[in-house]
Amino acid sequence: MFDPFGDFATEGYLRNFDKEKDLEIVKIAEHELFRAQLPAALDFLAKRKRIEYADFLEVHRILFEGLYPWAGKDRAEVLPDSAVKKGALYFCHPRDCRLAVSEGLSVAQDKKQMDKRPGFIMGMFAYGHPFLDGNGRTMLLVHAELCFRANMSMNWMRTSKQPYLDALTQEIQAPNDGHLDAYLKPFIELQIPRENWLQSVSDLPGLDGIDAQSDVSAGYSDPAITKEYQEFDRRRGYQLDNKHSLR
Repeated sequence: MFDPFGDFATEGYLRNFDKEKDLEIVKIAEHELFRAQLPAALDFLAKRKRIEYADFLEVHRILFEGLYPWAGKDRAEVLPDSAVKKGALYFCHPRDCRLAVSEGLSVAQDKKQMDKRPGFIMGMFAYGHPFLDGNGRTMLLVHAELCFRANMSMNWMRTSKQPYLDALTQEIQAPNDGHLDAYLKPFIELQIPRENWLQSVSDLPGLDGIDAQSDVSAGYSDPAITKEYQEFDRRRGYQLDNKHSLR
């Protein structure tokens, strides 16, 4: 059970407004909210001249504010002293969520890069993992808008969930090796109108990112966790910003 706040027994899964503990019910509510709020989120993105980190957060707020009181707030604000990991896979330190997502946004908004590095961009969003839940759906919408602006689209209906998630995991572990670029490039197609996104995106068969329910949270106050994170980050071999240290 992913319980980063340590209060599942009294506040339900991730402190949802209804204090619901049944994960099946929570996940149904997440999906229904996503579908209901999808037009508003896409409309918001379409109106942004340039997509910034604050806009990434706002998309999450639009999608999930009906379920989670922390919707639109990143881990640096909500859980600043805790690591979030999945098995041996660590997501970035909370203080680096902005750096990781902003790196992906910066590369994506160079139109000459989007068709060459679609997986690298998605991988940066995934490593940033700003939210306790809903990361996959949020980054999928932002990625789709960025593709549109680069005069292309990604045919997610032709992808398969497990191979995509495997490539995404490899991308997070080794962002210099092009794992997710290689997986996604065969699915690049011509630009499709934004109005056609609504049906295609809402019907995606589970391609909403790595399953948050299997996440584990642990405090950086534990020296073993800090050491594991630093070693994982070292193996990744990618510095987000040469003006900042990840250590």
